Amino acid sequence: MSLSDSQPLLLHNPNCSKSRAARCWLEENNITFNERLYLDDPLDLEELQELHGYLGEHAREWVRSGESAYREAGLTANSSNEEHLVVMASSPILLERPIFINEGRAAIGRPLARITELV
Repeated sequence: MSLSDSQPLLLHNPNCSKSRAARCWLEENNITFNERLYLDDPLDLEELQELHGYLGEHAREWVRSGESAYREAGLTANSSNEEHLVVMASSPILLERPIFINEGRAAIGRPLARITELV
């Protein structure tokens, strides 16, 4: 499954309440989508670069900077976009969630309204 598939895609972590809420909202509203458990099936660097284009924000805006993996990697708010992406590729726990991708655009579901705007 590619990020650029024609079907909407939810990058999902079932252990996250915000991610579960996004999935539930999509199902309740009969939105057909694919689901990718990104901790089990991590995005590679190329996919993260593609996602960066869809989100249109510096990677520091969608990295979980409070995780120990962030500090261990030596990342800071001043780290480059590419540095953030490389570390996220090797530590998928750093990817903010949920992320919904639809028709070449993406949104982080915090708040959920950001996802609803893409449908």
